[in-house]
Amino acid sequence: MVTDLTEARAWSAAASVLDPEVPALTVAELGILRSVSVEGDTATARLTPTYSGCPAVLAIELAVEAALREAGFDARIERVLSPAWTTDWITEDGREKLRAYGIAPPVKASGKAALFSEPTVACPRCGSSATTRVSEFGATACQAQYRCTACAEPFDYFKCL
Repeated sequence: MVTDLTEARAWSAAASVLDPEVPALTVAELGILRSVSVEGDTATARLTPTYSGCPAVLAIELAVEAALREAGFDARIERVLSPAWTTDWITEDGREKLRAYGIAPPVKASGKAALFSEPTVACPRCGSSATTRVSEFGATACQAQYRCTACAEPFDYFKCL
């Protein structure tokens, strides 16, 4: 018999998995864990990749599956591609954790125009908006490399998608 408590336990197990590329965030805080349902002994987690070429997708799916199995469930993963993930799905807690980890969180901006504009990116260390982009790519393809002209520290910015 599936209860709300059973589904909450399955959600909690899946939601606790850390992103392998940005281990300061869980898959729930990143917004890629869409839902978890339980039918019988099987928990199904639905995940949306951050983008189609993300090299961490399989690692994340395997980690969520393992977390569900450790919680006592038979596990199933469904990859959900529509609607496509957007950085707007990162939770407020996730944005604060990115900042504390030293990565500037993405500017909240829905719509296609956000993809073609240069955002004002605040330094996650000192908070200054006097920053310049050094490279379109940072530690991962989802990030760009910036430098703060106020504190002179380099940092990654999680690009708006």
